[in-house]
Amino acid sequence: MNDSRYLKKTKMLDYEDPLISDLIKSKGWKDLDQFERIVSIYNFVRDDILFGYNIDDDISASRVLKDGYGQCNTKGTLFMALLRACDIPCRVHGFTIDKKLQKGAMTGFVYKNAPENIFHSWVEIFFEDKWYEIEAFIVDKKYLGKLQSINRECKGAFCGYGVGVKDFEHPVIDFNRNNTYIQSEGINQDFGVYDSPDDMLIEHHQELTPLKKLAFRFIGRRLMNRNVKKIRNSRI
Repeated sequence: MNDSRYLKKTKMLDYEDPLISDLIKSKGWKDLDQFERIVSIYNFVRDDILFGYNIDDDISASRVLKDGYGQCNTKGTLFMALLRACDIPCRVHGFTIDKKLQKGAMTGFVYKNAPENIFHSWVEIFFEDKWYEIEAFIVDKKYLGKLQSINRECKGAFCGYGVGVKDFEHPVIDFNRNNTYIQSEGINQDFGVYDSPDDMLIEHHQELTPLKKLAFRFIGRRLMNRNVKKIRNSRI
């Protein structure tokens, strides 16, 4: 893969920011072989950056790292920045998912007033002459484990609390030269692939009125983060 588009720095993929470059150096990712580099970056974004809701989808990778949490679009931005900084080509694939997938994380008036279609994306990486679809970095393993414990009677498909999979007991969340998914069963629209999240958000974004956008930013996402944190820290 010699296409520089998939390694390019952008406003959102700001991988030369000191926060990101210092992280990469401290982790020694550039000293690993390509496969181990991908696995280590993937596991870091999945589990060290907790599942949660940032102020907006268009924040930079360095802001996501500083926040220490994110959702599909924002964790994807950080994942892409880290990959590109470590010479792993990647792109982003845009979708929408049914809001039912967020039920439980969203509750009450937040869920009632949420749009039916929630903007969503996953990251695609080019490795060993093949594109892989990588989505399961969205939900950290601690949160997923607690969710599985709370819903241990579920033996098949599951949709809710930020998860939409066919096999809730054994979702494919580890990368070993395979696609990984955690919300794919909720997808209802496909917008195709883009070179960067910057490009994608020019054409597609979450459709909210200005009032609802403010309500999400200052009230809704905080309630959602509280719900997610409550599940992650539960004693079940």
